[in-house]
Amino acid sequence: MKICVITGTRAEYGLLRWLMSGIRDSSKLHLQVIATGMHLSPEFGSTYRVIESDGFAIDRKVEMLLSSDTPSSVSKSTGLALIGFSDAFTELKPDMIIVLGDRFELLAAASAALFARIPIIHIHGGETTEGAFDEAIRHSITKMSSMHFVAAEPYRNRVIQLGEQPETVHTVGGLGLDNIEQLDLLDRSALEEELGISLQSPFILTTFHPVTLGDRTSEEQIRELLKALNDFPAGTVVFTMPNSDSDSRVLFERIREYTDARDSASVFTSLGQLRYLSAMLHCDVVVGNSSSGLLEAPAFRKPTVNIGDRQAGRLQAASVIDCKPEHASITGAIHRALSPDFQAGLRSVKHPYGRPGASARILQILENLKSPPRVKKTFFDLPVMNHDE
Repeated sequence: MKICVITGTRAEYGLLRWLMSGIRDSSKLHLQVIATGMHLSPEFGSTYRVIESDGFAIDRKVEMLLSSDTPSSVSKSTGLALIGFSDAFTELKPDMIIVLGDRFELLAAASAALFARIPIIHIHGGETTEGAFDEAIRHSITKMSSMHFVAAEPYRNRVIQLGEQPETVHTVGGLGLDNIEQLDLLDRSALEEELGISLQSPFILTTFHPVTLGDRTSEEQIRELLKALNDFPAGTVVFTMPNSDSDSRVLFERIREYTDARDSASVFTSLGQLRYLSAMLHCDVVVGNSSSGLLEAPAFRKPTVNIGDRQAGRLQAASVIDCKPEHASITGAIHRALSPDFQAGLRSVKHPYGRPGASARILQILENLKSPPRVKKTFFDLPVMNHDE
């Protein structure tokens, strides 16, 4: 069976990589790859080259990103993606597609697949991120999908609550843990050589994405974060650039201004999985509003300062400190994360997303399919509660 994996960002590809390898090497499955979104943009590092350098053939490239970050441009980019995926599916004729997460380009891919009656397999559904429109996109893709691979049991329950048949929803764990287990991470000196910088304590690894549904603008929030980072002048700050949502460019500008003015701060358009996870291994604290602070950082027993409500609703380890997108709150959270008492408690942190091996568990289920999942579905109703009881 031809399984078409769609990827639009560096982070999402990092999660999908080992599953893609398994499908490619399987005697029962045939891998197709479509690269789209940020992968094809020089502004975001043209990261499709990473896919190719890992030995994957890209069957189609769907160009869709406009050179703008307004809400209107996101809508238009989604429309262009819908056209591009329609053409790609007509040419490739996959038996099913795999999408991971909640990006707007994946909404277009899922829509095109649904109209073409191609079964959709969705990974990392059932999660909540109340501060971004990704929340609505994720649940929309769930309703278009025929099979679901979720990271934890509460997420399985939520997908079933959305009306999906229980036998189609599989709890496999978080795919990010596979990278940590599979990759030979760099030691500190090798990482310093790769990045071309000296890593001084506290080493703060920072990723801040646009806040598409926040009460305060993304620019207001990044200014508060940068003020807080100024309170730690002795250390090293390493930024990875935000994704291509609305208002990403103002974040680019503020981060560039900050790093240009400080020798101890650096920014990278894309670190790639090896360097990013190596940086997480050696950092003292992860700061920002990226899902990696909740999904991967606890596996390293690293503290996370989670800013604002972009990730509100996700399962969290005890290593995660939530704070408001305000200078004093962020500074206080970083001080707490670096404190000896909090650091000592990290040794007993339990990861809420299970154990490594999610990719292998997904592959086994796919290989055991006798035919593609059905596109036509029936709604699974939960038992009606009698409030008089």
